[in-house]
Amino acid sequence: MFERPGRGERAVLVGVGIGHPVDPADVSEFQALAASAGAHRVGLVLATRPRPDPKYFVGSGKAEEIKACAEQSGADLVLVDQALSPSQERNLEKLTNRRVLDRNGLILDIFAQRARSFEGKLQVELAQLTHMSTRLVRGWTHLERQKGGIGLRGPGETQLETDRRLIGKRIRTLRARLEKLARQLDTGRRVRREVPVPTVALVGYTNAGKSTLFNALTGSATYVANQLFATLDPTVRRMELEGIGEVVLADTVGFVRELPHELVAAFRSTLQEAREADLLLHVIDAADAMRSDRIAQVREVLRGIGAGEVRELLVFNKIDLTGETPRAEDGADARPALAWVSAAGGAGLDELREGIARCVRPNLVKRTLRIGLAAAALRSLLYQRNAVRRELQRDDGGWDIDVELEMSEIAALTGRSGVELVESAAVPGDSLEEKRVA
Repeated sequence: MFERPGRGERAVLVGVGIGHPVDPADVSEFQALAASAGAHRVGLVLATRPRPDPKYFVGSGKAEEIKACAEQSGADLVLVDQALSPSQERNLEKLTNRRVLDRNGLILDIFAQRARSFEGKLQVELAQLTHMSTRLVRGWTHLERQKGGIGLRGPGETQLETDRRLIGKRIRTLRARLEKLARQLDTGRRVRREVPVPTVALVGYTNAGKSTLFNALTGSATYVANQLFATLDPTVRRMELEGIGEVVLADTVGFVRELPHELVAAFRSTLQEAREADLLLHVIDAADAMRSDRIAQVREVLRGIGAGEVRELLVFNKIDLTGETPRAEDGADARPALAWVSAAGGAGLDELREGIARCVRPNLVKRTLRIGLAAAALRSLLYQRNAVRRELQRDDGGWDIDVELEMSEIAALTGRSGVELVESAAVPGDSLEEKRVA
């Protein structure tokens, strides 16, 4: 056995095509992932196989080539653009005498660097420990030092068993903390659902320009950089849309090809905004030659987190690089389905805002609600929503308020205590003071 190599930044990248040659676009993306993690590429090895080799994934000949490349370039680690089994990872490490990291481990490392919020750090740690727990099998010499001999025999457990037990305990602790956080966040969502504020979630392949678009629509200043997974923790802001008032806009983490299952599971609570959104703005890099594949990959992840049925508006960003005309296009149901914009330049954003409004509020109706003093908090929420068109104050201190909302929302509100649906705000016999709403 060998001492597992320490960390380093000089890396040999290994791309493997299973059943087909390695796609240059996949190699470019993997190089970008490595750069995002802080690795400096000093070598590249490409391989094509009909099926993965059970020992090295790449076959013994190609494994020797990786070893030679690492020795000649002075690399500290080997990065493989595939998901390796624990045994394949260990076998490559023993052969090359260098640390080996597969695609999943690399993405987990990037997420660990980028997490800023308390919840994000917990989620990343949970994902890392879940990934690590499958790799605690004779890969490190200290894990097998249960020695025999006079005075050394005893009933104790091996270091491997100790580490596995401690990791399991820590995973249970992290899950409990995340469940508690999820309940706290859900309390905030229930408050929003009192008078439902439309929620729009930005999703898309990483580096498609989601954060830039988010800033352009909300006037925020979230971090933006030309790198994969520049922002990890979700950001939520309110924005005003003409005719319907406030809308909640949520910027979520970017997706990527073959996103590790550990991350999808760990970030399930973070991606709650996407699952519960009224509309998904699926941001696409219009200049990306692989954009059709990227759309399919994002939709696969959305199905995996339970957001596959949420209405989607495709937003083709970066049209300043393609020469496309800024515009919005309707789908078969006469509601916006496509938008062509430049988040950096601002072209097409007005059309996009109009399209969002038509998607989240397609069936507004005008009704009059009679609200008693016991439900006064609801009146404030209606004003926050910009749903009030006229208000008449009654002698009993309550209000008759003309509102413009979805019919389903009207039905939900009239089921609450202190709220009635009336035909008209002008009721005979009442002395009403009218307050017109601009």
